[in-house]
Amino acid sequence: MSKINNSSIAQRYFWIAFALVIVFIMIIGKAFYTMTAKKQYWIEVASRLKSDSITVKPNRGNILSCDGQLMASSIPEYKIYMDFGIDNENQDSLWNDKVDSVCTGLSKIFPERSAAEFKRHLEEGHNKKARHWPIWPKRITYNTYTEVKALPFFSLSKNASGFHEEEFNARRRPFGSLGERTIGSMYGAKDSARLGLELAYDTILRGTPGLNKRRKVLNAQLNIPVTLPIDGCDIVTTIDVNMQDLAERALVAELKKDNCDLGVAILMEVATGDIKAIVNMERCPGDVFRETKNFAVADLREPGSVFKTASVMVALDDGVADTAQHIETAGGIWPMHGAQMKDHNWRKGGYGYISLGRAMEVSSNIGISRVIDENYGNRPEKYVEGIYRTGLAADLKLPIQGYARPHIRMPKKNKRGQWLNWSKTALPWMSIGYETQLPPISTLTFYNAIANDGVMMRPRFVKYIMKEGKVVEEYPPTKVMEKRMAKMKTVKIVQSLLERVVSKGTGKKAGSRMFHVAGKTGTAQVAQGGGYKTGGIAYWLSFAGYFPAEKPRYSCIVCIKRSGYGGSGGMSADVFHQISEGVMARNLKLGINDAHDENSIVIPDVKRGDMGAAGYVLSHLGIKTSENWSGSYADGNPIWGSAERHSNKVALHKHDVGKGIVPDVVGMGAKDAVYLLESTGMKVKLQGRGHVKRQSCQAGQKLQKGTVCTLILE
Repeated sequence: MSKINNSSIAQRYFWIAFALVIVFIMIIGKAFYTMTAKKQYWIEVASRLKSDSITVKPNRGNILSCDGQLMASSIPEYKIYMDFGIDNENQDSLWNDKVDSVCTGLSKIFPERSAAEFKRHLEEGHNKKARHWPIWPKRITYNTYTEVKALPFFSLSKNASGFHEEEFNARRRPFGSLGERTIGSMYGAKDSARLGLELAYDTILRGTPGLNKRRKVLNAQLNIPVTLPIDGCDIVTTIDVNMQDLAERALVAELKKDNCDLGVAILMEVATGDIKAIVNMERCPGDVFRETKNFAVADLREPGSVFKTASVMVALDDGVADTAQHIETAGGIWPMHGAQMKDHNWRKGGYGYISLGRAMEVSSNIGISRVIDENYGNRPEKYVEGIYRTGLAADLKLPIQGYARPHIRMPKKNKRGQWLNWSKTALPWMSIGYETQLPPISTLTFYNAIANDGVMMRPRFVKYIMKEGKVVEEYPPTKVMEKRMAKMKTVKIVQSLLERVVSKGTGKKAGSRMFHVAGKTGTAQVAQGGGYKTGGIAYWLSFAGYFPAEKPRYSCIVCIKRSGYGGSGGMSADVFHQISEGVMARNLKLGINDAHDENSIVIPDVKRGDMGAAGYVLSHLGIKTSENWSGSYADGNPIWGSAERHSNKVALHKHDVGKGIVPDVVGMGAKDAVYLLESTGMKVKLQGRGHVKRQSCQAGQKLQKGTVCTLILE
C-alpha cells in the first residue's frame, strides 16, 4: 500500500510541474509576440498616454507712474505654426481643399507676402511633414492671432488642423519712448529684463513660474496643474508723466535750436528726493534725438562752474572766507602757479576788484579759485574733506544698473612727504569744476540739499510695490547723510547767493516773473580725442537750481553738450526756465487766500515816470514802498522819479526835473514821457512800442520850445 501511495503522489507532482512549464512557455511566447508582432501597436498606445511637465509663465507686473498711469505693461503676443505630421487621415484631404483660401486670407492679414508666396512656403512644410513649421516669422498681436485663427481649416481643433501657437509676454510702453532708459526694456526673444527699472526690480516684476503635467489621452491633451504660477507685483514709480513730457519737449527744442549733441534734464522733489522727470537725449543719424544711454546717472563729467557753489560753501563753513571780502581779479587773467586762470570776460577787461559774493554772481573763475588756493593751498586735503562733508562725493546707491559714483580724488603724500598725482594747479582748477568728475544726478542731489536747508535726500525712483491693488512694500524717502551738509548759517548764505546769481548774475535766463528762482550756471570744456587742445572743441553747459526760492518744491538740473565755439550755461538756464514755469503752471493750484499772502505777492517791474501814480497802484496791491506816495498822487501832481525792486518791497526815488533843460525820459512809459516833454513846450514823435530806449534830444541840454523830440520805444 505504501508503494502505491508514493507512486500516485509522484505522478501528481509530475503533472503539476508539467503544467507550470506549459504556463511558463506560454508567458514567454506571449511576451515574445508582444515585443515583435504587437510592438507598433503598444508604441502607439504609449504615445496616446504620454505625460510630460511644462512650465507655466506668470504675468509680469506693471510699471506705473506716481499717479497710477501705465508706463510699462505686458500684453500677449504669439508666433504661429503648423504641425503637418499629425496622424490624421483627414488632414491631408482637408488641407488640399482649403490651402488656397487659407493662403488668400493670410495674404490679406499680412500684405507683405502674396497668396502664392504663402502657398509655396506652406507646401514646403507640408511635403516635409514638419511638426513645427512657422506660418509667419514674426510675433503677432492678439487681434491678429484671432484673425488668423478664424481662417478656414485653422479654425478647427489643433488635433484636426495642426495649427498651434507659442505665446509670449510682450512688454509695451503706452507713452512710447518717454523715460525709456529709466523705465527700462526687455530682450524680446528671451523675455528677460535688459536695463533700467525693469532690470533693477526684475525679481519682483517677474513673479514665480507654475508647473503643469500635460498628458495625452487618445487624441486629447489634458493639462493637470501641479503648481500654480504667481504673477509679478506692480511697482509704482516717482515719475510724473506730465512733468516728464514737459521736460523732454523743452530739452529737445533747445537741442534742435542750437544744434547740440546731447542733453540731460532731471527734476526732483525737494522734500522727498523723488525723481519726477529724467530725460536723456542724444543726436542720432537723421538729426533725430533718442534716449541711447542714461547719461543722467551713468555719465561722469567735469561739472564746471556749478561746482563753485560747493567750493564757496566749504570756505564759508570753515570760516576762512566771507561773502563781503574783496578779491582782485584784475583784467580777467591771473597767473596761477605757472598757468593762467581766466574769467569768461577776459577779452572785455575782466571784473577788477570784486567781493566773493559778486564773484559767485558773475561766476568769476579767478575770484573763487584765489579764495580756495590762498586758504587751502598748503593743505588741499582739508578742502577735499570739506567737499566730502557736503555729500557731493557720496555714493547715492541708485537702483539703476550702471550708475556712476562721483570721482573726487583726495590728495595724498608718499613717505617722503611728496604729493602723489597732485600738482599746485590741481586745487585752483578743482575749485571751479575741473579735476573731478560727477554724474548730473549727484550735482542735482547736492543742490536739492541746499534747497532742503542742508538735508540731503537720496534720489528715489520707486515709491512702493503693489499686488492686486494693495501695497505690499514701501520705499520711504531716505537721507544720504544723517548730518546737514553744512552749518545752517552757511546754508542760508549759499541760498541767498544762488538767488542773486539768477536775479543779478549769469543765471538770469532761468528766472521767472511769477516766482523766484535760485541756481548756478556752469560751463566746462570737454576733452575730446587728443585732449582739450588737440581733440576739438566741445562744452558741457549746465544749470542747477530750485524753485520757488522762498519755499522750494522742486530742484532741477539741465546739462547740454555742444560742439564748437559759442555757448554758455545760459542755454541750459533757458531750458530750466521752460521746465520750471511749466511745472508751476500745471501742478500748483493756488486758492484765493494765496492772493493776499504777503509772501506770495509777485513784485512787478516799475518803470521810470510818475512815482505818485506808481505808489498809488502799489499800495492798492498791498505791496510795500519805501515811502507813502498815494497822498501826492491824490493831489494830481506828478512826482517824477524811478523805482528799485527788492524782494518784498519797492523803493521809489524822486528826481528833480530841472527848469529850462531837456528832461531825461529814458526808461519811462510812453504816456509819462509824452506828458513830461510836452509840459515843457516840446513836440513828441513816437516810434515803436514799450518803454523809452532812446530820445533824439539829449537830456540836460538847453530847452527850446517847439523842438520835436523823437522817442524810440522797445
